Amino acid sequence: MTNSQSDNGDLTGSPAAGPGLSDIVVIGVNHRTAPLELREKLAFSTHETENALNLLQESSHINEAMIISTCNRVEVLMVTSDSALAIETVSSFMAATKVISRTQLQQSMYVHAGSRAIAHMFRVASSLDSMMIGEPQILGQVKDAFKTAVTKKSTGLILNRLLHKTFSVAKRVRHETGIGGHAVSISYAAVELAKKIFNSLNDKTVLLVGAGEMAELAVEHLMRNTSTSGRLLVANRTFSVGVELADRYRGQAIHLEEIPEKLKTVDIIISSTGSPNYVIAKHHVKPVMRFRRNRPLFFIDIAVPRDIDPAINRISNAYVYDIDDLQGVISENIETRNMESIKAERIVDESVIKFTQWYESLDVVPTIIALRNKLTAISEMELSKTLNSLQHLSDEDRQALLKMTESLVNKILHDPTLFLKNPGSHRNKSVYLDFTRKLFNV
Repeated sequence: MTNSQSDNGDLTGSPAAGPGLSDIVVIGVNHRTAPLELREKLAFSTHETENALNLLQESSHINEAMIISTCNRVEVLMVTSDSALAIETVSSFMAATKVISRTQLQQSMYVHAGSRAIAHMFRVASSLDSMMIGEPQILGQVKDAFKTAVTKKSTGLILNRLLHKTFSVAKRVRHETGIGGHAVSISYAAVELAKKIFNSLNDKTVLLVGAGEMAELAVEHLMRNTSTSGRLLVANRTFSVGVELADRYRGQAIHLEEIPEKLKTVDIIISSTGSPNYVIAKHHVKPVMRFRRNRPLFFIDIAVPRDIDPAINRISNAYVYDIDDLQGVISENIETRNMESIKAERIVDESVIKFTQWYESLDVVPTIIALRNKLTAISEMELSKTLNSLQHLSDEDRQALLKMTESLVNKILHDPTLFLKNPGSHRNKSVYLDFTRKLFNV
């Protein structure tokens, strides 16, 4: 198997944990360890995910499970009482179901366990493990995976707690760092540039030339990031496609032949077509500038080859930004995101420590409950004897004595409970748990 994250991964199936405590394990492949061809074969549809969760629940050594399947990763997150058997079960299942050789699968697969599995989940949801650091889609995908698992009742105490903490960590990373605040896609950078040029797009008219994927992404970012009260025009070679895109965003479709006339009134042109020649040339722009009365006209060309004649830049108050200009912005922003990821990693590390403390305290709970039950039983028995000899007491007095004994039990157990939950990093918790059981015979 391969370790995709040498600083955060672990290939062992048996992490250090408290006695009798089930292990949290992640097994899977991602964009770093497996080529697209393999990830495509391993991908689970919604229906396949539901069937897989049903089968995993039938395994006696897998207590809880969920499956995350995206274009960049396929992972099974589980809680197991036997890591080695659980890993073998999942590996065999994936190889058989997806008709892939075990050798090919093992060469690309990684395993994270215990606190490293926890850290991995926090990093994935916070987009620190994504192909593009800071992309927001992965959090929604993890939430969808969790929802499916909850619906299939394949999660329990540990995964429910882990995933809610995961979402909390991702929210902190998003709010406390700038990891997602800088454009790293061409279409998004184009819109961010337009916003910087005009400060506000609320009253601007935007002309979108082309209705392909890049153009649609640009419109989507435009609508999501502005509350524009301006107009959106869409010009496309196939008019019906332009109409469909314009209707989706409450805009208006125009014919390509109308572009020169519309240049008199628009403010921003975002162009992304597959044309081999310039869609807008210098001779289209120069005649309309006198009608604009010095109002600037901005062209953002995200097409390859270019749609906008670069000679337009020589016209006063006309400005052209092409894909190379945008790439420069993106490179700077990627560097900024990488710097912000250092802050995000600190949030993850802190959260892993806190979750691990809760996780490792689970093995203390049975002892504490047994101890409390024993002391409560003793106090109730002795109180009953006392009350039988004090028949003259009123109900109010009896209730007062009952509350007093409950309070005594709580106060006696307070310090031992705190100590058993956290005896200190230099002490062996299992020794104190064993001693407590023997001392109180529980």
